[in-house]
Amino acid sequence: MKINKLYIAAAVAVLMFSGCDDFLDTESYTKKTTENMPETEGDVEALLSGCYSIMNANVYGKTEECPFFVFDIASDDRLGGGSTSNRGAQSADRLLKRDNEWMQETWRYRYQGIFRANTILQLSDKVTSWSSEDRKNQLLGEAHFLRAFYYFNLVQLYGSCPLTLEMQEANLPKSSADKIYAQIALDLKTAIETMPSLTYQQTKTCTHASKWAAESLMARVFLFYTGYYDKESLPTADGSSVTQQQVITWLEDCINNSGHALLPDQRSLWPYTYAHCKKAYNYMEGVDAEWATDNNEEIIFSLACGNNSNYANRIVEWYGLRKTSDSKKCYPFVPQGYSNGPVSRNLWEEWGNDPNYAGDYRREGSICDRAVEMPNYKGDPSKEVENSNLFAKKYAGTAAVAPDGSIYRSYAVYFGADNNDQRGLTQNVIFIRFADVLLMHSELTETPDGMNKVRARAGLPALDYSFENIFNERRYELCFEALRWNDLRRWGLAAYIMNTQGGQPIQNRGKDDVYTDFTGDNTFILRYSSTGGFFPIPESQVTLSNGVLVQNQGWEDNEGSWTKLPYSNL
Repeated sequence: MKINKLYIAAAVAVLMFSGCDDFLDTESYTKKTTENMPETEGDVEALLSGCYSIMNANVYGKTEECPFFVFDIASDDRLGGGSTSNRGAQSADRLLKRDNEWMQETWRYRYQGIFRANTILQLSDKVTSWSSEDRKNQLLGEAHFLRAFYYFNLVQLYGSCPLTLEMQEANLPKSSADKIYAQIALDLKTAIETMPSLTYQQTKTCTHASKWAAESLMARVFLFYTGYYDKESLPTADGSSVTQQQVITWLEDCINNSGHALLPDQRSLWPYTYAHCKKAYNYMEGVDAEWATDNNEEIIFSLACGNNSNYANRIVEWYGLRKTSDSKKCYPFVPQGYSNGPVSRNLWEEWGNDPNYAGDYRREGSICDRAVEMPNYKGDPSKEVENSNLFAKKYAGTAAVAPDGSIYRSYAVYFGADNNDQRGLTQNVIFIRFADVLLMHSELTETPDGMNKVRARAGLPALDYSFENIFNERRYELCFEALRWNDLRRWGLAAYIMNTQGGQPIQNRGKDDVYTDFTGDNTFILRYSSTGGFFPIPESQVTLSNGVLVQNQGWEDNEGSWTKLPYSNL
């Protein structure tokens, strides 16, 4: 990976604060530089703020390159959707290449985050005093966690990538997956062993990494690495390894000591249950669920979004409904988006027909049948493709009733946000929540306790543990939370299940049609076997490296181009 001086300046030196940018200028002694910073605990906090802000930049920038969006769309439970201009979503859905520079922002932003974490960890010895040893361990633990988080994004997207733990410019080849996972595991183990055991009730935050977030992410890393690569344990960069029993022990620590817990009703995680949203929403009539806000005891780690052009949650915008002349026709959901990610009809029907899920409120709590809930909303048939008439509710622009009875374009007006289609999209992005911890614990121990706690919350009877049962419970509980795609990959089921998407009824530009993977004799199975389910490295990075960085297998030519879609020229 060749990184020029401009990129290094952005990656290492830029500090992003709430409302202002500051730069490490090595030419000026009146500004903060790598020579005189960090000197204080506050400097480390500022550097750490810049490290977190990378997530916002990736979400707000080219959103269809954001790992959360790509992983979510890539699964069998969403289609690409949008219009014929939404090449990124349709490419992620079918494992195609949008263009040669697809994923450029993700590559750049993730390495910026890594370099910022490296800066903190490499220069922390400059700090002359800390308010307490616990505070020092917390801040440095967060840096270890974020470096692991960013590398995990990269290695799940690309399979392998350059590994650097230093601040200097370098042109590096890809490291092996084993080596990258070993560093991820060591960073998470360091975070777990050094961060203080502060409960959620003590910190009241889920937007900063915690010991519990590190324990949870370690389990996710372990499951993917051992499953996808068929390994027994997870290596660490210090020459040791993480065993399955260690991961179970850490999950049990999180379950028993973190203060995190399931909310009484899963729907309380999503803004449509907010009091000012649900009072005019027919679906919520008689439902006791109340939105627990973006900060609640079930959420272990999330991305804070806000009322700012650099921090709004544009994932919500990309998933949002398209235009209508009357917002009341689709209330409480706001027609302000691009209609990406329509829900697979296979998910809707399989969930509804499964006798183990009879009466599961999460089905209608997660998915809107537009024909039932908003029969007068027609969308934008002149543009919409792959419209299944099913709409995911978890990440959706949500309106609210104003005091005078009119409709606010965003519920967040009640929290000081603008009544605006973009700046008002303040819903946080949940990366890890307690339900997932319980399900991972059941899977690793092959016991039903955690799984049945999640089912009981949904009003469902207990089941014995089996792979089929944990497979289904993860699918239904965690749908549209960007976990399904990599679950399928680690279970070795991605190619087979994704290839069953074809033939679903959809509408393309208002006309009845069926979902098609490819033209000709190509199938998703062939694309997956060629690429391993990994995406292409941006061509500009390959070119800049002068041959040091090699393109991923299966992406060397244009066989997997977006232009293969049957309506790419509509």
